[in-house]
Amino acid sequence: MNDQKKIRGEARRSFLLQLLKDSKEPITGSEMASRTNVSRQVIVGDITLLKAKNEPIIATSQGYIYLAAAPSSHVERTIACQHMPERTEEELNMLVDHGVTVKDVKIEHPVYGDLTASIMVSNRAEVKQFMQKINSTNSGYLSELTSGIHLHTISAPSEIALDEAEEAMKKANFLIS
Repeated sequence: MNDQKKIRGEARRSFLLQLLKDSKEPITGSEMASRTNVSRQVIVGDITLLKAKNEPIIATSQGYIYLAAAPSSHVERTIACQHMPERTEEELNMLVDHGVTVKDVKIEHPVYGDLTASIMVSNRAEVKQFMQKINSTNSGYLSELTSGIHLHTISAPSEIALDEAEEAMKKANFLIS
């Protein structure tokens, strides 16, 4: 941390919230920490408190995002997939290549029930960043807990884009019939 004055408590959370609302790109916890002159761990706590106040903030592999209401022109659907971990990048690239945003991954865990993790990738650069984060942290995929079975919430500007993406996924044997 530098010699600048720390932004404290509620004022910092208000600043962070406005920062997220104004940004069109994800913002990392480290960047927020630097801008408020606190530790990244303090930021994690602040984000948790903001989420507890029902602020629609999600953590992605690229950073935090404020989820403003989605444009009404976008449509969503859930697809059921199954594949081995080594096909994850291929799966995600196939979806984004069809103009689709992959919002999340969901599994049904035998103990914890439904588990959902945000992905929020909409182009190959974001897929690459997501994959690098998985590999650099030695993290596993949620789908590894369920023999590769998982759901994705996907979003696109039209039903046609979703249909075309789903058809490509079917031909590549990613979808559960």
